[in-house]
Amino acid sequence: MRADARRNRDRILTAAAAAVAEQGAEASLEDIARKAGVGSATLHRHFPSRRELLEAVFTDRVDALCAHAAGTPAEAEPGAALADWLLAVGAHAAANRGLGAALAHGADPSFGATCHARILDAATPLFARATAAGAIRPGVSVTDVLTVVAAVSTATEHHPDGPGEARRLLALTLDGVRPR
Repeated sequence: MRADARRNRDRILTAAAAAVAEQGAEASLEDIARKAGVGSATLHRHFPSRRELLEAVFTDRVDALCAHAAGTPAEAEPGAALADWLLAVGAHAAANRGLGAALAHGADPSFGATCHARILDAATPLFARATAAGAIRPGVSVTDVLTVVAAVSTATEHHPDGPGEARRLLALTLDGVRPR
């Protein structure tokens, strides 16, 4: 891809992510193009359908979360590192504002399964370190914690401050998985 085309694509994705966080998955494609500083035809050249644009936004968010997990320093306190990452997952998911639901309808099931597997793969080493350090009480699995994060994120995605409310509720929840 030419450098200018890559910049246009990146600006479109940035504008789309902001629009989804603000207005939800039904954000206007024309508004996204305008905020990206490109024409509607440029947006549609990069993303022929709304679904392709939304999948790219979702994939970028998954990429960022996986990079965050992979970038956690080995010397970081394991319980705090896991909590930090889970709070980031919750905040990102709450900012989706219907993105997951929009992608679920009529979707290729492999897309969701691949994204879920990548998040699980990113979480597993953090969770294992936290468990080994005694920061997670026995009987709690990585799947348990990710399920709670997903539930809180879904419950807060339409809150005026979805990411902030997700962080607050997840902080309460994480207190429940720590040993007593």
